Amino acid sequence: MAEAVDADEPSDAGGLTVGQVSARLGVTVRALHHWDEIGLARPSSRTAAGYRLYGAGDLERLHRVVVYRELGLDLDAIRAVLDDSTADVPGALRAQRAQVDERIERLQRLGTGLDRMIEAHERGLLLTVEQQAALFGPDWDPRWPAQARRRYGDTAQWRQYVERAASRGPEEWGAVADAVTALDRALGEAMDAGVAPGSAEANALAERHREVFASYFPLTRGMQVCLGRMYASDPGFAAHYDGVRVGLAAWFRRVVDANARAHGIDPDTATWS
Repeated sequence: MAEAVDADEPSDAGGLTVGQVSARLGVTVRALHHWDEIGLARPSSRTAAGYRLYGAGDLERLHRVVVYRELGLDLDAIRAVLDDSTADVPGALRAQRAQVDERIERLQRLGTGLDRMIEAHERGLLLTVEQQAALFGPDWDPRWPAQARRRYGDTAQWRQYVERAASRGPEEWGAVADAVTALDRALGEAMDAGVAPGSAEANALAERHREVFASYFPLTRGMQVCLGRMYASDPGFAAHYDGVRVGLAAWFRRVVDANARAHGIDPDTATWS
């Protein structure tokens, strides 16, 4: 209870109380008590009732403690600076400066990352129109990312997508585009070769599609069934796959459905989950 009163007890004469010092230096009473207890900054006297009183010299030392603490030095380093005549003060300050520079650099990287994440949430794709055309081909419509945001922007999959998009530049998106192109080519060749839905080769292609699609967001087999339906029914997607091979969209839907059945999923009741 005495410590609680210590902060507000008025001084008799010749010094300031803990509460007065706290207000003057902008530090907490708890901090002043702690510095006293560890011998870092002790009051030079006490009142008759045992309350701390800080004199001019005490205040000067406390001021120096506050200055070095605000510069980021820990209490042991501050003690050395104040009490050790052999301490390398410039060296300690240079080391602290190096740590500050590292923190500034980390914060700048964090700021850049936050800017990219915000932009990815708003735009969906952090590429210029020219970069998109170069990477995704002449059939790519740069309006598609904005349309996807309007349609799916409140879904978990959109958030997963933009988290990936925020860290990608043209080179990374180029690798994704190459993987998609290679998969389309493999699907067309498999269809030409008469690969039957439900066969081991067809199932492997369905799993490869899931792996490639994971570049955008994780894709369950049930969600893949829903995509297969859309590939076959949506005019834009159907035109893409049928542009690779006539009938490819319908064939790939059968491949996906058969692979889902092999994993205990009924394609007729599969949902986006």
